[in-house]
Amino acid sequence: MAGKKGKKFSDRIFGAIEKAGNALPHPAALFGIFGLITILVSAAGHYLNWEGVNPSTGESIRVVNLMSKEGLHRILLEMVNNYTGFAPLGIVMVAMLGIGVAESSGLIKAAINALLLKTPRNLVTFMIVTAGILSNVASDLGYILIIPLAGLIFHSLGRHPVAGMSAAFAGVSGGFSANLLIGTIDPLLAGLSTEAARIIDPDYYVTPTANYYFMAVSTLIIAAAGTWVTRAWIEPRLGNYTGDVEQEPIEDLSAAEKKGLKWVLLTLFMWILIFCAGLIPDNGFLRGPDNTVIHSPLLKGFIAILFLVASSCGIVYGFIAGTYRKHGDVYSGMAVSFKGMVAFLVLVFFAAQFVAWFRWSNLGLLIAIKGAAILKDIDLGLIPIVILFTIFSGFINMFMGSASAKWALIGPVFIPMFMLLGYSPELSQAVFRIGDSVTNVISPMMSFFALIIVYYQKYDEKAGIGTLIATMLPYSIVFFIAWTMLLVVWILLGIPLGPEAGLYYANPSPME
Repeated sequence: MAGKKGKKFSDRIFGAIEKAGNALPHPAALFGIFGLITILVSAAGHYLNWEGVNPSTGESIRVVNLMSKEGLHRILLEMVNNYTGFAPLGIVMVAMLGIGVAESSGLIKAAINALLLKTPRNLVTFMIVTAGILSNVASDLGYILIIPLAGLIFHSLGRHPVAGMSAAFAGVSGGFSANLLIGTIDPLLAGLSTEAARIIDPDYYVTPTANYYFMAVSTLIIAAAGTWVTRAWIEPRLGNYTGDVEQEPIEDLSAAEKKGLKWVLLTLFMWILIFCAGLIPDNGFLRGPDNTVIHSPLLKGFIAILFLVASSCGIVYGFIAGTYRKHGDVYSGMAVSFKGMVAFLVLVFFAAQFVAWFRWSNLGLLIAIKGAAILKDIDLGLIPIVILFTIFSGFINMFMGSASAKWALIGPVFIPMFMLLGYSPELSQAVFRIGDSVTNVISPMMSFFALIIVYYQKYDEKAGIGTLIATMLPYSIVFFIAWTMLLVVWILLGIPLGPEAGLYYANPSPME
């Protein structure tokens, strides 16, 4: 009985959050309001002389008054560029061209049916969360493909599609730093950590594999936690889906569909051969400017690769299976995919302005600087500092969307601080990555936040910011608890975080 009461109480809490959030104006209007508030607060902060010192550069940072003549000019002159230059916009549009071909040809439906016919039903949720986590090695693939695909899969199984998308979103965004492979974020953060560590030790070097052991184990922990939250919290709260989106039945494949999928596998094999030919040889044509695989256009330009692979596989499947009769069918499929993105195009305009104005004002930068200074002044032991730093990183993530931008700002504060206390740069980087990941799913500053709302609205036209935050908050809480506990146990056991990446730093000039 107590458990039921507790569950009902939690349902009331999350229901209140959703109700309060959805009582707010339309998400597009809300981003517009946030933008106006940013302009007003920037003016107040300017006249009140809000300022701080950027620890990474020593530069004095002041709030920029966006209500000034120069600020208003910049708002007007860069409004179009803010929109067209907003990172998710181009990524989504290009990806949808390829996905539109794959979907309109029937390839995605056939592939889902083939997948579900072979996957045990009780492993589907775990598979989706894990796929979301692993997708981060390929740039923004998870946001564009895995999340909407998860909705289709859950709907096909008679489960609530929003629960499927939430599970995938939890893996893609909440489990952002975890992975079984080295992703593009690893060398980026390692480079910033190296620069920060050299404030104390000029010869220190943080490798891209610095957190590999910990992040590989984290993959299993986050996948299990995401699966549990979905089954124990999200699906019971959402109940049965009663919307009007037609369910895609799981059916045995026809002979034409099986033949089409065989040709798709052959097409994929040809792409793999091309990729291997470009990556394996030294100085291969797909290697990066530094002759490495991690900086290759295959990874850094994955959306273009996704477009080419998805569209080519869709075309092959369509003509083999008979769903395409002429080349015009291909372009029609692309056009249809864009029709569902109209709401996103409108929403992104307002979101892009808000994000740009907030960045120009330096408000997010000052929040990070002041917060870092407060945390630095707290004299506690390692475990409390780790927990507080995780919370702080998650808090800052609510105001600054880019992981690299945040780490470039606060890394030069916390890495030297950890090193002077006898703790390694690799440890401070791991702590930051946990905090930065767990609040992604509830942060409006996360670049794809607006897109996820649009995904939800496909199945629930009343869905808004409140729906998304209330649905994802349990993931954020559970991920924080599970991931932080894992790190605490890791520290207590003294396990290295990665190859030659221990927990402690032998300071050659210890503080007196």
